[in-house]
Order: sequence, then structure tokens, then C-alpha cells
Amino acid sequence: MAEAGSWADRVKQQADIVRVVSDYVRLKKSGQNFLGLCPFHSEKTPSFAVHPVRQIYHCFGCGVGGDVFQFVMELEKCSFPEAVRLVAEKCGIPVPKPRPRSPQEKREQSTRATLMDMHREAAAYFARQMAETVEGQAAQAYLEDRGLDRATIEQFGLGYAPASGDALYRHLKARFPDNLLEASGLFARTEGGRLYDRFRRRIMFPIANESGRVIAFGGRALGDELPKYLNSPETSIYSKSHVLYHLDRAKQAIRQQDFAILVEGYLDAIAVARAGCANVVASCGTSLAEAQLKLLGRFTRRVVVNYDPDAAGQAATERSILLLLEQGFEVRVLELPRVGGRHADPDLFIREQGAAAYQAALGAAPAFIEYLIQRTRAQAGALQGPEAKLRVLNYLMPYVQRIPSRLLRSEWATRMASELRIEEPVLREALRRAAAERRSQVQTRPELLAAGPKPAERRLIQMLGEAEEFRQKLAQAIAVAELHHGLVTEKIFAALLPACLAGCAPDPNQAAAALGEEDRRTLFGILFEPAAPPSWEEAESCLGVLRRRKIEAELASVQQAIESNPPEEELRALLTRKQRLRQQLASGEADQSF
Repeated sequence: MAEAGSWADRVKQQADIVRVVSDYVRLKKSGQNFLGLCPFHSEKTPSFAVHPVRQIYHCFGCGVGGDVFQFVMELEKCSFPEAVRLVAEKCGIPVPKPRPRSPQEKREQSTRATLMDMHREAAAYFARQMAETVEGQAAQAYLEDRGLDRATIEQFGLGYAPASGDALYRHLKARFPDNLLEASGLFARTEGGRLYDRFRRRIMFPIANESGRVIAFGGRALGDELPKYLNSPETSIYSKSHVLYHLDRAKQAIRQQDFAILVEGYLDAIAVARAGCANVVASCGTSLAEAQLKLLGRFTRRVVVNYDPDAAGQAATERSILLLLEQGFEVRVLELPRVGGRHADPDLFIREQGAAAYQAALGAAPAFIEYLIQRTRAQAGALQGPEAKLRVLNYLMPYVQRIPSRLLRSEWATRMASELRIEEPVLREALRRAAAERRSQVQTRPELLAAGPKPAERRLIQMLGEAEEFRQKLAQAIAVAELHHGLVTEKIFAALLPACLAGCAPDPNQAAAALGEEDRRTLFGILFEPAAPPSWEEAESCLGVLRRRKIEAELASVQQAIESNPPEEELRALLTRKQRLRQQLASGEADQSF
């Protein structure tokens, strides 16, 4: 607690809690307060409020609250004095020279400061080696061949560690004692006890903390040396699981665009940033850690995973999806197409296809469920038969179960039913039973998953083929209101409607040529079903069923938007829309007779 008149109290009086919290949480003004997603628990609906007048925060979901110091202490896991110093630095308040309270604290603080200085000096040394030595020119030529010009090399602080086993040691030993040189992770000892450079004949990528201070390095071998990439070991200033490469440069763009692109390595991150997507970070390998996601969650809850498309990258993508879902992230996946027959990581794709092609692919990145279903289709072909659907459903189950929000789980169940063409009530019951029995797999008879079109859909498809007197009128009624969108038979309607709108009878063979195997079978099965002569009265009844279904779907969407706690003006519009939709259902505007 800040005592009256103390330096901490002066900092508290001058600090702006909204400005400090905004460094960690994306805030949006709501009345006199600011709202955002709580950084202390996973949520999709903003319940975290900041009061700018009273200079306090409170989460109505998990109950945390306090002043600006309490916020920083909880989020940074630091002591009160450290929180005061961090707040002062963020708000531009001069910080007096710290006075450690114990000899141990003084030693630890001195060690961390020295290691920071050592890494800053090492980064400058590696950069000079790149620019000024013959060895460095070879490293620079390699980077230029990868599309990095001199300005980019300087922008990202890239350097070169010479082949000599003690070049950096000889450069630093006059300034720093051997015990701290060893503690830095930049050096190791021989069996005889002599210190030598850990990084040799490698291109050096400085790894910075969130504040932009270099705390470690990643080194890429120039020749055939193994490992290809060598990273700094854990030290008192560096923990790999708590750092994301490029976050110090990307955090502002991530906040502005409200999503982050997650790639594997240093060159991928640099290539994506140069392609105009500054909101990119790298996990520096395929083992994404929970602490890294909590760090990223301070800036956004939306992520596009763009790992390498090889087997290891695909496995890492699936692991990352699970972790991201558990932490409440909205996840999309970008799997880049092959380039010249080769798997394309972001760096290769951008060099070969250009920045515009990458940005277009990024914009089309599918949601994680769609990506996973595409993966299963690529491995097992079309989803034909209930047994295949059951296998895919059990493959998707662990991902859906990781979603903390019940509302989102419900939404994804609807999308899964549509993608897999399973009756939604059957799917929901199977998922409910699996959750109640704490199972990660669905246990149901495969034949129950064999969904088919509803009677109204089947009859309308028949009439589009048979009703010469009102075929065009019927097609216009379906197309103008987009009544076929979201149906199991959507693709069948899309194949039939163009000819019907032109006043022609649709050619079943021509329509079937544009459909997948399962839709083709459904179309011909419907066309061969016995039926009474078509009438417009029956057609209107079927159209009423589709209209009602469309209104109910929109009503569910509006209700979901209302529950997301939108701004007051938007909320009023949503409530008005909800009331109008309910009136349409109640007034019989959508025919309920079929």
C-alpha cells in the first residue's frame, strides 16, 4: 500500500490506470468506464471494467479488483516496489535510484542489470561482425539470398558470431567477470574449465523481452553444423516459455488489428513483418507454452496459426489449437499452398509469391474447425458414410471440449453439424452424453449420424425440376431471400437455381457435375422419389418452413450478439431487431403449416 506522501503515493496520483491497463488489455469506452476481456481468466464476453475517475479496476466475472499497483503486481507477478517502478516507467514518471532492501536483493538486481548490459554489448558486437568482417560478409550474402537487404538486417539487429571459439569471450572479459559471463548463457566451459563462445559461425537473431531489451539469442548455422538453430539456455533474465520473438515490435500492431499471426521461426516472423503484417510473433520452435499465450492474451484474443505445413508443423498446429482454445482464443489456421512442389513456410511463400499473395491467403484463413475437417478430408477423402463421420467427429471432439465458453461450444456444434452433414439434435445429444460421462469420444451408433435433407427441402428440389408453370417464380423466391443458405442441400440448390432463374428446366446431369459425391447421390435420390403433382400452395408452404428456419437462425445470432455485451447504441438496435424477428414468427409471417 502506498503511504501518504511517499514516492509510491506520488506515482499513484500521477499515473493513469487506463493507460497502464491498455498496455495489457484491449479496452473500449463504455459510458464513463472502459471495458475489456479480463486478463486473469479466460472469457469471450468483456466483464473487466476500468474506472478512470476512481482509478480502479474490477472484473465482474472472476471478482478481481484493485488499483493500478495491484493490477501490475497480479499480472507481472512482481513485488509492490517493482510494480511502482513499472507504473512510473510506463507513465513517464522519473524513477529514483532504487535501494534494495537486502544484500541478496541487491546482488540479484545487480546480476540482472549486468546480464542485460552484457547482452546489449554482445548484440552490438555481433552486428559489427556482420557488417565489418569477411566472415560476416558471407553471412550477409546468405541473408540477402533469402531476400533480406541491409536495411532489414539493421532493423532487426541481425549479426554474426565468428568461427573462432573465444572471439566474444576475448571482447567481453575485460568488462565482466568469468562467473557472470558463464551465467549469461553466452559461454560454456570445456572439460578443463576454460570458457568458450557458445555461438560460433552462426547468424545471430537477438531475442528481446516485451520492453525491447535483448535477453537472449538464437543462432542459425551457416554450414552443415548441428543443430541448425541453437538458442540461449535459460538464465535469470531469459525463460524461453515466457518470451515471444518480435512481440516488442508487434504489440502495437496486434492491439490495432486485434489479432496476431503466430509463426515458428525468426526468418518467418521477419518475412511476414516485411510483407506488411507487423502483427506477427514467433514461438521460436513448435512447442508453444501456456505462459507465452498468457503474454499474448494481454494484447488480443484472436490468433492465426501459420506454422510450416510439413508433418512436424501440422502436428504442432494441432497442439497449438488445443492450447489456444483452452486459453479462450479465437483461432484460425493458415496453411500455405505448395510452391514449386515444396511445402511452403511463410518465408519461402513470400519470397516466391509476394506480399500480396500472402495477405490474400491470410484473409482467407479458415476457422480451426474448418481447417481440421479439411485435414481429415485430405487424409481420408470425402466424408462418405456414417462411420467416416463418426471418426471425424471423434477427431474434432477434444478441440471443441477445450473451448471454455458454453455459448461458443454451442456455436461450433452447429457448424460441425453443417460441415459434417449430421442432424444437429443428434450431434448435440451425442456431445452432451460425452461431456456428462467425461469422455473425449462420442459413443453412438454410426447410422444415427446419417443426416438427410428435411422434407421441405426435398420437395422444393423436386418442384424445381418438375413445376414448369411456376419454376422461375419459385427459384426467384428462394434466391432473393437466400432461403437455401445454411441448408444441408445448399450446394444442390446452388447448382439448380441458375437454370431455373433463366426459366429453363435444370439438367440433373449438368447440376450433378458441379457437386461432390454425397450431394450428387442426394440429388438423384430426391429426383427419383415418388411425389404428387406440384402446386403453388404446396410450394408456399415449403417456402414458409425455410423462411421460419431463417428467422430462427437470425434470432439466435442476434441473441448471441446481445450476450456479448455490445455498446449501448448497438445493444438498442439489437434489441429492436430481436423484437421485430419475434413479431414475424408470432404473426405467421413465416408459414408454419408444413
